Amino acid sequence: MAQNLNPIAVTKIALPLIVFTIILIIPNPENLTPEGQVALAVMALVVMLWATEAIPIAVTGLLGIVLLVLFGGTGSLVGAIQGFADPVSYFLIGILTLGLAVHRSGLAERFAMILIRGSRNSPTLLYIQMLFSFALLTFALPSASTRGAILVHVYQKVLDSWGIEQSHPYNRSIMMALGTLNRLASTALLAGGITPVVTSSLLGGGFSWTQWFLIMSVPFYLNLVIGGIFLYVIYRKGFHFKPAPLSSDEFHVGPLTPIEIRAGIIVLITALLWFTDFAHGLHPATPAMIALVLILLPRTGILSWQEFERDLGWSNFFVIATSLSIAHVLVTTGAAAWFSEIIVNTATVLEDKPLTILFLMSIGFAVIRFFMPNGAGYFALMIPVAMASGQMLGLNPLICGMAVVVVGDSVVYYAAGGTSAVFIFQRAEISGPQIFRFAAIMTAVTIGVLFAVAVPYWDLLGYLLTP
Repeated sequence: MAQNLNPIAVTKIALPLIVFTIILIIPNPENLTPEGQVALAVMALVVMLWATEAIPIAVTGLLGIVLLVLFGGTGSLVGAIQGFADPVSYFLIGILTLGLAVHRSGLAERFAMILIRGSRNSPTLLYIQMLFSFALLTFALPSASTRGAILVHVYQKVLDSWGIEQSHPYNRSIMMALGTLNRLASTALLAGGITPVVTSSLLGGGFSWTQWFLIMSVPFYLNLVIGGIFLYVIYRKGFHFKPAPLSSDEFHVGPLTPIEIRAGIIVLITALLWFTDFAHGLHPATPAMIALVLILLPRTGILSWQEFERDLGWSNFFVIATSLSIAHVLVTTGAAAWFSEIIVNTATVLEDKPLTILFLMSIGFAVIRFFMPNGAGYFALMIPVAMASGQMLGLNPLICGMAVVVVGDSVVYYAAGGTSAVFIFQRAEISGPQIFRFAAIMTAVTIGVLFAVAVPYWDLLGYLLTP
C-alpha cells in the first residue's frame, strides 16, 4: 500500500487537480465566457496529466471529455466529442493498420536488408543509407516507433557482426540517429503517423497529401540532413575502422513471399491514390480506409480481425480524438482567443516586427515543448493559441501554427521525449547530457531552418508571413 501511495505519484495527480479547481472557482475573468473558463481548466488538467503520465494518456483524454460535459464546457455531448467525428481520427487508424501489415509481412525488414547489403561494408555509406531509409520507409511504415523497432534490430545485427561495442562512437551515432532523426521523416508526410495527422487537423484541415508534403518536406528533410551531418561530426572518430565482411547467410535476402507481395500491392495502391489526390480530390483518409479494408479482407488480406483488435494500439486513436475534441472546445468557447489576447498585450510594441515576433514565439515553443513530452497535448494547446496570437499581431495564423509543428516535432530533449527513442538510447548507453547536448544543437538548427529556409519557401508557395 505504501508503494502505491508514494509522494511523487500522489503529487502527479494532486497538482493537476488543484490547478483545475483553482481555475474553475476563481471569479470569471473579463472577456472570458463561463464555458471558456471550464475549457481552460480542463485543458490545464489534461495537459499536466499528459506531461506527467500519472494515468494512461488515453484515459486522461477521455477524462477531459467527461469533465467538459459535466461542468458545462460544451452545450452537449456532441460538442465534446467532435474529434471522434473528424476524418483525421480514422485516417490514423488506416495508416497505423498499413504500418502493422507491412511490419508483419516482413517487407520493411527486407528493404532494410537490401540497403545494408548495398553499403559495400562501408561504415560511412551505411550511415548515409540509414538516413535516407528514414524517408523512404515512411511511405510504407508511417509510425516512427514501428520503423525504429525494425531498423534497430537490423542495424544491431550489422554492428554485432562488425564487433562494435555499445559504447563505441559509431554505435552511438547510429542509435542517436534512430532515436532523434528517424521521427523527422514521418512529419514530412501527411500519412506519417500521429503528429502530422493531429496537427493537420488543428491547423484547419483541408490539406491534401500533396499540399502537406510540399509544405513540410523541405524543413523536415533539411533538419534530418543537417542533424545527420552534426551527428557525423560529433562521433566522427568512430567512423574510422575497417569492418569485417558481413555474413552472406545472416543478411541473405530470399525471394518475395506471397504475403510480402500482397503488402507491396496494397502499399502501391494507397501511395498512388495519395500521390494523385490533385486529380481525384479524395480526402487523404479515403485511401487509408481502402488500405484498411484490403488488409482485413479474408484470404487475400494480411491481418485477421483478431490481430487488428489486439495489436493496433488503440490508445493512439483515443488520444488523437480526445485532443482534437478538447482543442475544438478551446477554440469555439473563445478560451484560446482570450488566452492569446493576454500574450498579445505583452507584445504590442513588436507589432511592426513580424520576424521578431515569430522568433520569440519559436523560442517559446521550444521551451514549452521541453516541459511537455506528450506531443498530442503540446499541439492541442499550442497550435490554437499560436494561431490566435499570430492573427491578433498581424501575422498569418497558418504560418504560426506550422512553426509550432516544425519547432515542436524536430527535437528530442531526453530519452522519455518519445516512445520510439527510449529503448534505442539504452542500446548505446547514451546518457541524458549527451541527448540534451544534441537537442540544443537541433533546436538552433530547427529555428535557423525555419527562418532561413521555411518561411521564405512558404512565401513562394503563397503562405505569406504577413498576409
